[in-house]
Amino acid sequence: MLQAVRRLAVGLIATLPLTAEAHKKNAAAATLHALIEREWLYQLEHSPTYASVSGDRRWNERWDDRSLTAIEADHQHNLQVLAQLQKLDRKQLPAEDQLNYDLLRRDYETWVEEHRFKWHLLPTNQVGGLPEGIKQPPGIQTAYQLADTLRFATMKDYEDWIARLDGFGTYVDQVMALMREGLREHLMHPRVVLQRIPPQLERQLVDDPVKSGFYSPFTRFPSSISPAEQERLSAAGRASIARGVLPALERFHQFLTAEYIPAAPEQVGIWQLPDGLEMYGFFTRKYTTTNLSPDQVHELGLAEVQRIRAEMEAVKVKTGFQGSLHEFFRFLRSDARFYCKSGEELLLRYRSLSKRIDPLLVKLFKTLPRQPYGVEPTPDAMAPDVTTGFYYPAASDGSRAGTYLVNLYRPETRPTWEMIPLTLHEAVPGHHLQTSLAAEQSHLPDFRRYGYHVAYGEGWALYCETLGDELGLYDDPYDKFGQLAYDMWRAVRLVVDTGMHARRWSRQQAIDYFLENSPRQELDVVNEVDRYISWPGQALAYKVGQLKIRELRARAERELGSHFSVREFHDVVLLDGSLPLDILEHRVEAWMARVRSGATGPR
Repeated sequence: MLQAVRRLAVGLIATLPLTAEAHKKNAAAATLHALIEREWLYQLEHSPTYASVSGDRRWNERWDDRSLTAIEADHQHNLQVLAQLQKLDRKQLPAEDQLNYDLLRRDYETWVEEHRFKWHLLPTNQVGGLPEGIKQPPGIQTAYQLADTLRFATMKDYEDWIARLDGFGTYVDQVMALMREGLREHLMHPRVVLQRIPPQLERQLVDDPVKSGFYSPFTRFPSSISPAEQERLSAAGRASIARGVLPALERFHQFLTAEYIPAAPEQVGIWQLPDGLEMYGFFTRKYTTTNLSPDQVHELGLAEVQRIRAEMEAVKVKTGFQGSLHEFFRFLRSDARFYCKSGEELLLRYRSLSKRIDPLLVKLFKTLPRQPYGVEPTPDAMAPDVTTGFYYPAASDGSRAGTYLVNLYRPETRPTWEMIPLTLHEAVPGHHLQTSLAAEQSHLPDFRRYGYHVAYGEGWALYCETLGDELGLYDDPYDKFGQLAYDMWRAVRLVVDTGMHARRWSRQQAIDYFLENSPRQELDVVNEVDRYISWPGQALAYKVGQLKIRELRARAERELGSHFSVREFHDVVLLDGSLPLDILEHRVEAWMARVRSGATGPR
């Protein structure tokens, strides 16, 4: 009877006319939803390579427009969106839409502020790579990798790729125009990192289009395409590569070696660019999603290095090693027991480790993604210049699983004691769970399902490296030392990134500090330092994010006591998509309040 009365009351309330206040709230929410949907479409259409990588094939025939005119138009568009958001009454929105409003507005405010520093005039560095986000189109020397991430199942897929090949020369010329403008305005990367790019291009300047990485789709036709059509498409692909792609790469190589690199600065550090210190302060805030200054980050790094060194000393004792920590580093870098004899052996070990971790995840995670992931070797052409491993998210249309890429170049420099933390970070439960679970939250708007705040994403992945203790993976003290070595790696980043960009450290000073405090191989150290040189501030996000997530978990464990559930905590962190750290903190605090009140679940 009571249930029937309640249902009747609810039905009566539903039929009452909406108040003026309710109408305002509905109108505000509808306006925001329309803006969010329109802007996501705009961003995809104006970032077609990102759309392609994400699995949206509507603009597969195009490269991003990197002309100065297009970049300025994009900036004016961002200003207009901010003006629209400012007219919207945030207080009229429901709580969840207030969060959507805050996140959308923060994105556009960040893009508008970044535009004034003209970082778009430095569009090429030695890392290249596929875009991590909407505002990062691919580097010229790594653009061929796009072919290996796309679905090629229909005639249109191949015809779109041929059209893209035909447009590659225009894309290259636009990038060179940006770089020439950067040269005029003294906005350039240092020579030491730019010198890495010509050899990458030289490996692509092949004498036969069939040997080009851009040709790879024409080596794997589906059976649904007839042999005659395969031959027609292959011939068109070869012609496009010969006619447009290879001359464009040659043009870019000539520009770099004869005009651009000779004019690049010898010193490293963003401090030497126009408004460089102010720019670095902005990048520090952008990547950490905090108000920390470079000086505060530097001091935080020094404190973390000291803390981790003490833990390293304790684990070194457990191994029975009798020498100093520096001697232990040398032992870890050189002893043959820690290295595989071939890249094939290394790849098999990574795949076996991933299979070992997968069934353990239920101990710590309530919600696991439906999307699978694979373990593949880093492409040969980029392997000498990139770090040990990284992750490519799955395509939104299901055509490509998440991919954990492991670097097999020179296996004698890839120690086995780093494999567990690397896999926990890049694959599971790190980037794969974080990106896949976010994408599967269909109730969230797309910009939250696929957006990426570096401090959140990399902070989560670094936090996951510490979960090896709870998963029983660090029973060998050498593996545990590997986790501490990776933790130290990210602590050292805070010191050397701020050291070079804000305190005028030399490149060698950064390398020496790294080697003094970390057992990583010199090849990796040099690649890492050069990455920090060309991507100021990005490396700060990892440690800052990890420390915040670890702090939030410790606070929840302390305040909730026996009511704390690590599986629920991980749902709270993962199921709202990528968040700035201050907003993540508010979400965790709200969950803790619900637990105290007797409610359950992450929302």
